[in-house]
Amino acid sequence: MNRWGKSIGAVLLAGSLMIGGMGLSEGFKGPQTAYADEVQKNIVNVVGKGELSIKPDIAYLSIGVSTTADTAQEAQKGTAGKIAKLTALFKTTWGVADKDIQSTQFNVQPNYTYTEKDGQKVKGYNAQHTLQVSYRDLTKVGQLLDAASTAGANNIGNVRFAIEDPSAFEAQVIDKAMQNADVKAAAIAKAAKRGLGQVVTVIQNDDGNHPVVYAEAAMQKASMDSAAGSSVEPGEVKVTTLLNVTYELK
Repeated sequence: MNRWGKSIGAVLLAGSLMIGGMGLSEGFKGPQTAYADEVQKNIVNVVGKGELSIKPDIAYLSIGVSTTADTAQEAQKGTAGKIAKLTALFKTTWGVADKDIQSTQFNVQPNYTYTEKDGQKVKGYNAQHTLQVSYRDLTKVGQLLDAASTAGANNIGNVRFAIEDPSAFEAQVIDKAMQNADVKAAAIAKAAKRGLGQVVTVIQNDDGNHPVVYAEAAMQKASMDSAAGSSVEPGEVKVTTLLNVTYELK
């Protein structure tokens, strides 16, 4: 039995001797509090960080069309025609699967003008339709965006590079975080002139963030000469995790 097992046994024994004529729960109240205080005085808590820099394997492209017309129906029809043309281009020329093309935004809104004489009046309508395209050949992202622009896309947002399956790197990043926690805890124990014991608890702090990096800066650096084409560099993305680790101090 380890040291902690012996301590617990001693606490239980002390509790049984104090019960006497009291209820079972009352008998344990004092020793349990004492044991908890002892544990709190003999632990150290640190946060270990794990991080991996990895080349992305997928890009999420925001490509849309905005059309203005005198009526809502005309604006919607104009946008629908261009979106259909873009969708066909992605599938036939660029080999994008149906599952990798998703509508993320669609709206038709009136455009207003205002004068003191007539007040606010509707002057035409604007229809917007945006697609998210998942694309895996990262060497051709710039070419695909140029082709989309030529085909009628006039609302191209940031390119988002990511790792499609970050769970494949989860074990590695957790191991790095645990190593980081070990180093921190050992340094604290040494400074306190104590020894570092076993791990008591480990809690992973997952904030729900996905490993992604935005390519806005890369797109801004693209050549202004349309003949040169857009240049978008994927760079690297980071997979991170945090572990809240509690150790026993000897």
